[in-house]
Amino acid sequence: MLKQYAAKRHFEKTREPKPEGGKPGVGPLTFVVQKHAASHLHYDFRLELEGVLVSWAVPKGPSLNPHERRLAMKVEDHPLDYGGFEGTIPKGEYGGGEVMIWDRGEYFTEKAEGTREAQETELRRQLERGKMEILLDGEKLKGGWVVLHTDANRWLLIKRHDEFARDEDVTKEDRSVLTGKRITDIDE
Repeated sequence: MLKQYAAKRHFEKTREPKPEGGKPGVGPLTFVVQKHAASHLHYDFRLELEGVLVSWAVPKGPSLNPHERRLAMKVEDHPLDYGGFEGTIPKGEYGGGEVMIWDRGEYFTEKAEGTREAQETELRRQLERGKMEILLDGEKLKGGWVVLHTDANRWLLIKRHDEFARDEDVTKEDRSVLTGKRITDIDE
């Protein structure tokens, strides 16, 4: 399941988590958004699902404005441990640059009730159909969101109209929710 992830990395050179040894999560499903200063600054939006982090690169970062549809490029799944990774990927390695945990929290879909298994079954169905309707409960991102497939690996990340929608630029909140550091202060 994580073969693409492993094939792109040299774990003797990077501190990124290895794909082996990960355990499926327990309790509520989690999400993480990592600000990533690679060749181009972007935000990696990751949703825990069936033992991995399903991932999209969002070039402009999330928007709290429901009228702004943000491009989200589907990338390879990542191990669950990646959700806690903050640090520097060495230059010359895939994704070389600083990674900061910009936001994190729990998520679910209102389309399924009950157990984690029921949530994951419904979320997998939504992912395969190309329209995920989720509720985020993070430190910066809250409320309803849609992750919508358009074509190939292109998706859109869209904020729903709710009490958490607003016009201000949430990406100006530029500190790590893990360490309080800015991306320019991230070290090895």
